[in-house]
Amino acid sequence: MQKEHVKGAGKQAKGHVKDAVGRMTGNERMQAEGKMDKAEGKAQQKMGDAKDRVRDTLKH
Repeated sequence: MQKEHVKGAGKQAKGHVKDAVGRMTGNERMQAEGKMDKAEGKAQQKMGDAKDRVRDTLKH
């Protein structure tokens, strides 16, 4: 497991919290930041997946 997986999961969790709090309080900016954090976290996890595939390919 790459650092990107862990960092991505953390960023997604932070984004979920910001999104939910923003929705509950009516804070559109916080909600938008949460959505951005979630998207960044997903991208970071996909980068980790790509690194894993490259590493596995190079092993064989």
